[in-house]
Amino acid sequence: MPDKFKNRYRIASTRLRNWDYSWNGAYFITICTVQRRHYFGQIINCEMQLSPVGQHADKCWLAIPDHFPHFYLDTFQIMPDHVHGILVIEQPFVNKPAETGDPLSLQVTPALSLPHFRFRNQGRNTISAAIGSFKAAVTKYCNENQFAFGWQTRFHDHIIRNAEELHFIRNYIINNPHNWKHDGF
Repeated sequence: MPDKFKNRYRIASTRLRNWDYSWNGAYFITICTVQRRHYFGQIINCEMQLSPVGQHADKCWLAIPDHFPHFYLDTFQIMPDHVHGILVIEQPFVNKPAETGDPLSLQVTPALSLPHFRFRNQGRNTISAAIGSFKAAVTKYCNENQFAFGWQTRFHDHIIRNAEELHFIRNYIINNPHNWKHDGF
């Protein structure tokens, strides 16, 4: 049975409970359009051809570090109905969960556990804040230019824990247009 909060049904968060998404680290992000509609363009000869909406989404993704100074972009790819990207947070003066400070050597330990489960946005300088701003900027552009558009609620994230995962995910993102014809969606 779904949980209730303030006597209303709610969907449980997909975020890792004991993780603060403002912590230094590398995050693999996937954001989908509503009903997986192809708003961003099409794949032709294994290459993504961006529509005007896709071109604007590309500009907005590239602008994330302008609005979130400690966020860095790694590999990303805009696909017809989704965006894959790796965001890296490197804040020099805040909690560093890894002893080395290397964002790829992250470990969740009991000492890093949050005191309680959060029902609200974790605040500024988090992955959620960056993705929310990105989605809002693309949506605003589409509304102003009368383009049909919509995002799927939420987004998927994966905390990248080591160099091997990073290498695998980068290859997956880079090869996504080539593998499009085999995509189950």
